[in-house]
Amino acid sequence: MHDIAAPQDKTSLLAHFNSDPRRVGAAIMLGFATGLPFLLVYSTQSAWLYEAKVPIETIGLLSEMTLAYKFKWVWAPFLDEYDAPVFAKLFGRRRGWIVVSQLAVIIALVGVAYGDPGNWLAWTVLFSFALGIAGATQDITVDGWRITVAPKEKLAFMTSAAEMGYRVGTLIAGAGALYLAHFYGWKAAYLCMAGVMTLGLFATFLAPEPPSDVEPHRERPGFVFTVTEPIKELWRRLGPMALAILLLIAGFRMPGYISGAMAMPLFKSLHFSEADIATVTKVFGFWIALGGTLLAGLVVRQFGMMKSLLIGTVAGSASHLSLAWLAAHGHDFTDFALAVGVDGFAYAFAQVVLIIYMSSLVSTEFATSQYALLTSLCALPGSLLAGTSGFIIKHTSFETFFVGTSLMGFPVAILAWWVWRRQEELGQDALAERSAERTAETD
Repeated sequence: MHDIAAPQDKTSLLAHFNSDPRRVGAAIMLGFATGLPFLLVYSTQSAWLYEAKVPIETIGLLSEMTLAYKFKWVWAPFLDEYDAPVFAKLFGRRRGWIVVSQLAVIIALVGVAYGDPGNWLAWTVLFSFALGIAGATQDITVDGWRITVAPKEKLAFMTSAAEMGYRVGTLIAGAGALYLAHFYGWKAAYLCMAGVMTLGLFATFLAPEPPSDVEPHRERPGFVFTVTEPIKELWRRLGPMALAILLLIAGFRMPGYISGAMAMPLFKSLHFSEADIATVTKVFGFWIALGGTLLAGLVVRQFGMMKSLLIGTVAGSASHLSLAWLAAHGHDFTDFALAVGVDGFAYAFAQVVLIIYMSSLVSTEFATSQYALLTSLCALPGSLLAGTSGFIIKHTSFETFFVGTSLMGFPVAILAWWVWRRQEELGQDALAERSAERTAETD
């Protein structure tokens, strides 16, 4: 394992857009489309559930509707290897699956819009579950398109473009949906989000087809090989550090996922309106997150990957104390903005550092499948535990809960420090071995 730094190419994203507007523009719009579904089945929807007087412990359990995002590695290899029915002939291998997933997202959003969680929760659960599966599938297919559509030297810029679009998508799914719900109701909000998703379909129609999509499928021994080989290759390549690295990835964002499940109920319990929440968490929070994103790239470049990873896990977990502080202070708009700013900045910083780290671990041959595996791994433990969050608050308090999620980051930070030091030792050992080999050859 070796440390990595941020890319040193200084060419601007604007220059790349001017030289290849169709490809970069499609990456921005497809990134936007991937940013919409997750919040609409998670954070934004929890405000609707709280308003509908769904019990707090049930809201915590319904955070499990995003489990599809954590298990997307299971079907990701098959989307690489098999064509979408009908649509593959019209749009190609990857774009065909993108269209299928986007149509499924639109249908699921319309279904959620016509739900009534206060009186018929089963309907909302059914379509929310479908929305989670469709959104996760869209993530897989768009990532596959982004990785394969551009030459390697442009991959970083394609990723930056997609990330910019993603953040705008989350802004619309967060602030936009909350504002619409405040003024026009939740049905109108979700129907509008379904309409906005058609922009993703338009981008898919215009997106260029990856060169690899016109090549014949590689021969595979069967389903089991398709699923297991990317995992085996990653494990072999990570060597003796494999288990520790995978545990670190699994635990890195766990406190954040658990905390995030109860952030919206906290804000609603303090009697902030949908408009207040949208303004602070989404509009103000958008710029705060952008600052954390930019800082993450600078820190990785300045201090290296593993030191940045350690800083990220400490900052990300410690920031939950700001939410505990808000819960203790009560309804005050300035305190609200300050607490959300601290938590949002640290979350964005930690998230981007983790993305850079996971991207450095995957191989070229299995990039899509292995990246889906790692992103699922980093989200699964926290999402499973998030289901207990409502029960914990029911028997304690918001203050105790957020202090507890902050303390959960302590053992993860110790593991990050150990992996960092161990990798340095292994690197020195490998250097000594190569030096000894060269000496022996000289003799």
